[in-house]
Amino acid sequence: MKFDRNTLMGFGILAILLVGYLYFTSKQQNEHRRKKQAQEEVDKQAQKRRADSLAIVNKPKEDSIRRATDSLNKINKAAIFTTTADTTEKTLTAENDLVKITFTNKGGQVKQVELKKYKGPDSTPVKLASTAYDKLSYPISTGQAGPNGVVETGDQFFSEGTVTKNGDGSQVVSFKLAAADSAASRAITHEFILKKDDYMVDFNVKIDGVSQWLPQGTMNLSWQYAALQQESDISYEKDQSQISYVKDGSFDYHTIGRKSSKNFDESVKWVGVRQRFFFTILVAKNEFKSGTMEWTIPSDSERTVVRSVAKMQMPVQAGSQTVVPFSIYYGPSEYHILKSYGMKFDKAVNLGQGIYAFVRPINKYVIIPMFDLLKSIAGGMGLAIALLTLFIKLITSPLLYKSYLSSAKMKVLRPEIAKLKEKHGGDQQAMSMEQMKLFREAGVNPLGGCLPALLQIPVFFALFSLFNSDVALRGADFLWSKDLAAYDEVIKFGFHIPLLGDHLSLFNITAVITSFLISIYSMSMNPDQSNPILKYMPYIFPVFLLFFFNRLPSALTWYYTVSNIITLALQYVILNYIIDHDKIMAKIEENRKKPKTKSKWQERLEQMQEQQKKMKDQQQRNKR
Repeated sequence: MKFDRNTLMGFGILAILLVGYLYFTSKQQNEHRRKKQAQEEVDKQAQKRRADSLAIVNKPKEDSIRRATDSLNKINKAAIFTTTADTTEKTLTAENDLVKITFTNKGGQVKQVELKKYKGPDSTPVKLASTAYDKLSYPISTGQAGPNGVVETGDQFFSEGTVTKNGDGSQVVSFKLAAADSAASRAITHEFILKKDDYMVDFNVKIDGVSQWLPQGTMNLSWQYAALQQESDISYEKDQSQISYVKDGSFDYHTIGRKSSKNFDESVKWVGVRQRFFFTILVAKNEFKSGTMEWTIPSDSERTVVRSVAKMQMPVQAGSQTVVPFSIYYGPSEYHILKSYGMKFDKAVNLGQGIYAFVRPINKYVIIPMFDLLKSIAGGMGLAIALLTLFIKLITSPLLYKSYLSSAKMKVLRPEIAKLKEKHGGDQQAMSMEQMKLFREAGVNPLGGCLPALLQIPVFFALFSLFNSDVALRGADFLWSKDLAAYDEVIKFGFHIPLLGDHLSLFNITAVITSFLISIYSMSMNPDQSNPILKYMPYIFPVFLLFFFNRLPSALTWYYTVSNIITLALQYVILNYIIDHDKIMAKIEENRKKPKTKSKWQERLEQMQEQQKKMKDQQQRNKR
């Protein structure tokens, strides 16, 4: 690639932006997570020491009290609800082609969800909402005095549960919690509806006697959720995970490592926890009126990405029977699937967020439609990425051509620029004025090689976002990579190297080598670069790539490798077979003969330069 000074500056800016983004983002997230984990560990150890000390002293007394309390609670609960005399947990399942859901009568809720089309780190189906921490509950009034006056539904044993299959392929799972006083006609039914070929589960809370169960007319719903590790690199998975929600009709999110809570004063349609490739969402069809959400990041050894608890309030109208409708999504964070629900779920897919939101339209309207087409015909994800790279290079080739053409023009003017340097010596102002005059007479834009390079930055960041969020890449193998959504581990060190890690990605090496080849070829076409920074920048940039690309998905480093190869081929063809240097020289001579008109910006710039030159001359005379 024939680079002039401005072209190299453009790529230098690209390198600085890329390195800065990767470095500072990673540094901030890792530092925040490290501090939180360290503090949590200190708190955990202190709490454990206190608990151990108390346990040694109080264990005999506590055992006696606990046995008596458990016996009394069972008697009290049996007197309150007709279904709680038997405190044995019973489960049942319902499934379609996408999910298998296990329900429990304890709390009348979901106990575990298996995604049939996706495998976890242990090669078994991905499991969501499957820990003891996961819980969906709300307080209800029993009408009794004392400690059993208000209880949590999540701790109560509902009826054994029934499964009803409908003609449309849907299944209805029901659990019932009824008051012992049948005359009061008080009962709560939890009804789950699993449709055919759907990740969304409808959840209806049917309440008979609302004013007795919820005297304040408000349901205070508590949703606890633990997102288990699903990818090989849990720290990278944490970096790509977030808390998402729609409040007052607008979507928003928080990366889990940058904040730990969110208060909702406006109406909330849904709240969700999105891991890198999987999403769990609680939807209130009538909307929550307010609430809070808090989350913590466990240590990596716990194999849990984040633990969250949402405490949401919803007004419930009094009546003989009231239905409070919810929905819960357990499934992949796949753009097309989430978009089909029409509730702004798809905005949680990182196609460009935060300061990089400007690349989201590029992904939505250009790259994703083309990538979907290529995936359907390529027969493999690796080949689809290569074809996508070729497509991108073809549509951006006019920019590359203009960049090379500008470089060729600057090369033609290089002897005259060298003469100007000899003439003015160290007088940079005079040199700058004469150089601008030369460019104007020749009809050359000195930024012509820089701007096309800068315009390719949005494409790179668009692909960076896409390849980090496209679940179709997960588990897709290509060449030596077993998972294009993760880095390849062909070379393992067995120890940790600062900035590099414990491995060296082979696709990262190919990306670095091809970048070096471009640098070598470019400098061979531009050997007389006098500025040492610009001279060595093309060689420094690949070194940065070696360190900052090593943890990135293989899909991205494979794309970068193919992109470099195509760039080498294009620049060779353009510079040797398309651009005619004799015609460029003739065109420049023709431009010199034409009358020149200055733009207002050029006039102001020249006036400023002339004033600065006069001031400098005056200062030198005063010194003499």
